[in-house]
Amino acid sequence: MDDIFTCILSWTSYLRRRFIDFVENLVVQDVYRSKGSVSVSSTSYTEYFNSGTCQTSSGQGEEFLANTDSGIVNTNRFMQLRQAVPFIFQGLAFPFLALRLAWSSVLVPWRFAFCYVKRTQAQVYSIISRMERTLRGSFDDIGWLQRTPGMAPVEDGTARFLELLEAIRNGEHKLPNSFVYLFVPGLFSNHGPLYFVATKKFFSKMGLTCHIAKIHSEASVEHNAWELKQYIEELYWGSGKRVMLLGHSKGGVDSAAALSIYWSELEHKVAGLALVQSPYGGSPIASDTLREGQIADKETRRIFELLICKTIKGDMRALEDLTYEKRKEFIMKHKLPEGVPLISFSSEAKVAPGVLATMTQIAHAELPRLPFLKFRNSEFDDVSQLGHQVPIVIPVSAAMALCALHLLLRYGEKSDGLVTCRDAEVPGSVIVRPEQKLDHAWMVYSSKKKNPNEPDATEMCEAILTLLVELGKMKQEEIEKS
Repeated sequence: MDDIFTCILSWTSYLRRRFIDFVENLVVQDVYRSKGSVSVSSTSYTEYFNSGTCQTSSGQGEEFLANTDSGIVNTNRFMQLRQAVPFIFQGLAFPFLALRLAWSSVLVPWRFAFCYVKRTQAQVYSIISRMERTLRGSFDDIGWLQRTPGMAPVEDGTARFLELLEAIRNGEHKLPNSFVYLFVPGLFSNHGPLYFVATKKFFSKMGLTCHIAKIHSEASVEHNAWELKQYIEELYWGSGKRVMLLGHSKGGVDSAAALSIYWSELEHKVAGLALVQSPYGGSPIASDTLREGQIADKETRRIFELLICKTIKGDMRALEDLTYEKRKEFIMKHKLPEGVPLISFSSEAKVAPGVLATMTQIAHAELPRLPFLKFRNSEFDDVSQLGHQVPIVIPVSAAMALCALHLLLRYGEKSDGLVTCRDAEVPGSVIVRPEQKLDHAWMVYSSKKKNPNEPDATEMCEAILTLLVELGKMKQEEIEKS
């Protein structure tokens, strides 16, 4: 038993000394590395124990023989290393390493906490920036055309427009048959069968040549500009008459783009352009919906992509092209030609509570004939032999009134529900501001509540085009005089 305890004590002493030597070796390496004088490399040792004897061999052939009774004999090299370090430093080396390890362990949670606080701060700043961008909205963009230097001034033609409108209501129709009148519909018009239909019928009854442009209303502005260019050339070569354009909403933007890009080819084929409630400068509704960097911008965009691209098979650029950012970029790149007669028509929607009950007819459904029905009263017998049209109505005017109220309260801007009055005024054009309160859909769809004392959409369109014809004659006279 004494030999066993002696062996255990010997091995304990051996392990203790080896650990101390290992720590001192590390310290010495750091000291000599900092001084640049001595480079101490670690030496690998292979230990094996046999018959109570420990043998240790190194790469340089030095041997250490340890006897269980006599203890451990160190080589001269380790003795030199131990002597090279001062005694006080040897005693403080191990506590210093322990303190360094403890300090590192203390700093780890602080580092994690600092990174977490920094990340949280960045997230808070991002949320605040998104909130500010959302709340700011289109304050800096509405009316940018009037604030931009170098834009052509506008001329007010409202008084002459009202005179022509009153004459038309009294039966004086002055539109000549020497032009082809082309109505260009706006966004989502392909899903409204009655878009411009009443106006086209009204013009056809007067013996005028008129068409509704068959374009994909949910396509981009540049795509529709190319389509309109082809359409205008086809009408011109087919009839030999110049074309008068009347574009509503995005249709006016598409028409203006066609003239801006292809004016060299359309100069002698187009007689004038009237933009009716068109977001020539941009629309706050489109910009506030698709603006990047605001709250829920990605989610909102996914919803509109689902609606426009997936549901109605349209192009997302049709709505993007109506934002202020895209309109600024396009107008600065493609400006309208100076020689073309231009009219800008803007209006203000009603925001009274009674408008919320107004229904707008956008289509009608045909009922089949019912010849098998017989009524006891003979005056109803003819009803069963005829097909009936059932109007399809939706609260478009109510929606426009709510949007107009939103824009009025948020930005203090008058609008037709989708386009502000200032953004609808094209630089260099004759502007028309009617006294009648008209929402964005009134010019192309018929309301179920009609006031016989007020003009309807067809008479409005005739007055606009009549003013455009007069404007074209005045420009032609100025050219001839000069």
